[in-house]
Amino acid sequence: MAQELTLSIEMLLVMGLLAITIVLFAFELLRVDVAAITMMVLLGLTTMIPGLTPLISRSELFSGFSSNAVISVIAVMIIGAGLDKTGLMGKLASLILLKGGKTEKRIIPLVSGAVAIISSFMQNIGAAALFLPVVSRISARTDIPMSRLLMPMGFCAILGGTVTMIGSSPLILLNDLLLSSNKMLPEDQQMDTFSLFSVTPVGLALVASGVIYFVLAGRFVLPAITESDSSRTSRTADYFERLYGIKGELVEVRITVDSPQVGMTIHQVEDAHPNTPAILALYSGDVVKVPPDREEMIWVNTHLGLMGDREQIEQFCSDNNWELLGEPDRFADVLNAQHSGIAEVVIPPGSSLIGQQIGDIKPRRSFGTNILQIYRSEDVIRSGFRDQVLQAGDTLVVHASWKDLKTLSRNRDFVLATDVKYEDLRINKIREALIFFTLALGLFLLTDSLSISLLTGAIGMILSGVLTMDEAYAAVSWQTVFLLASLIPLGIAVDQSGTAAWIAQEILALVGDVPIWVLQVVIALLATFFTLVMSNIGATVLLVPLAVNIALAVGADPALFALTVAISTSNSFLIPTHQVNALLMGPGGYHVADFMRAGGIMTVLFLLVSLLTLNLLY
Repeated sequence: MAQELTLSIEMLLVMGLLAITIVLFAFELLRVDVAAITMMVLLGLTTMIPGLTPLISRSELFSGFSSNAVISVIAVMIIGAGLDKTGLMGKLASLILLKGGKTEKRIIPLVSGAVAIISSFMQNIGAAALFLPVVSRISARTDIPMSRLLMPMGFCAILGGTVTMIGSSPLILLNDLLLSSNKMLPEDQQMDTFSLFSVTPVGLALVASGVIYFVLAGRFVLPAITESDSSRTSRTADYFERLYGIKGELVEVRITVDSPQVGMTIHQVEDAHPNTPAILALYSGDVVKVPPDREEMIWVNTHLGLMGDREQIEQFCSDNNWELLGEPDRFADVLNAQHSGIAEVVIPPGSSLIGQQIGDIKPRRSFGTNILQIYRSEDVIRSGFRDQVLQAGDTLVVHASWKDLKTLSRNRDFVLATDVKYEDLRINKIREALIFFTLALGLFLLTDSLSISLLTGAIGMILSGVLTMDEAYAAVSWQTVFLLASLIPLGIAVDQSGTAAWIAQEILALVGDVPIWVLQVVIALLATFFTLVMSNIGATVLLVPLAVNIALAVGADPALFALTVAISTSNSFLIPTHQVNALLMGPGGYHVADFMRAGGIMTVLFLLVSLLTLNLLY
């Protein structure tokens, strides 16, 4: 066993800093990044106390800012932004929505399962960062708050790191620690190292438990209030519904052979039927047209994208033999909130369009806009737009792509009264983005140097024109960077001062003579505790040798105890100290209490599933 440690002033001081950090995090007395920086400064001030052995050297105090973990986080955020800029993340979001619909119970398993698979072959922080824009897009399209989706995704990214031996840093480090321990052991007690998929059954069981947990209990433990993009989109939709009665629900229909509108143009249909829902898109067997020209003909099997009140659309389709197909399929990409939306366009006094008929202006063909209503003084005009003469002050409620609205905002004949969310995707850079993403992943698998590999991919994104340097800076969550960089020196102090080893020693002495499985539980609990207050790598380095010695002393399998440590260092859900949880706090609008509520149950579930599967399989 290791030499017995005695409590020192330095250990007491470190434990005091740890206690303050936990209190600041738990009660949110300060913002988490401010609390972390404060602790780093206090740690630095202790180096100035005469007669006190430094808790950390001054050269290591700011080492977090140059650490592999922080550099990797910066690089992977840039890579994720590059993939999103090319539209790849949007395509992935569309695929998930196509398979999962718009319900939490179907979307959560798809998103969480996909991120877990990716996380098993790359660092979980990288997988989470790549899926952050995917979840954002799904949230915007479904009106499900990001807070309901991000935490399941983040937790499963962490769980996915236990599926292979390269999925997390502790598992990568484990074999080296086992080989190091073997040097001190007799030949008959030497431990075999683990292969790439040795932990796969355990990891898959953990991922499955996480997905099932959120599917069954998510509505009870996940917060629903967030200041995410989806909530802003929802508030915009509420505004148009409240002011104009426009609900904005989009459905797809097919014209049948029995429809009386077969062979008519769109404007003939609208003139003959004033209650016709807004026709936003048309597909007649060749291309999707958004918005369709009013002279477009409607034939059998023509597909139309309609917007309006669901009951009114259903009634109109029933009266005219239009087949209701439900959620848009052919129009899914062009009619989603990321591509298009409703806006208010005002005709200013100096507009050259004043006095002209809307039919002569041809707004669909000329400006890509589909007029839904006209607000004039106290009157609301809901049909017959073609013959309306534009007046100064008219407010046109239109549906259009954000790209067309961006162009319209530069036209002096209009004043756009709605924020434009147009994103200029660089779809011509998909190949370059995929090349540098694959290069980064390949370099990591070959060299095991995460930070250099990811920086290679990040700088490749910039040099190849996928992102500009300013866009790369904007892609980085600097709150996350400062949070992680400021916590790393505290973890070093906990390790180097002997505080962690003393705590472990005292807990094990308190446990005393108990069955082997109880000691394994204690080891798992220690790993869980230390990974919450220090880096998971630090917890692994500290506890693996201790676990091996304990196992040998009681006749247990030392490799199993060591693996218990490496697996349990992924049990980091209770507070947002893990890199993934820290990354998601801002975008999800989470508070520490949210993690404690959902993460507390996940922590217990993790311990039960991991210990059960470890003992059944090994």
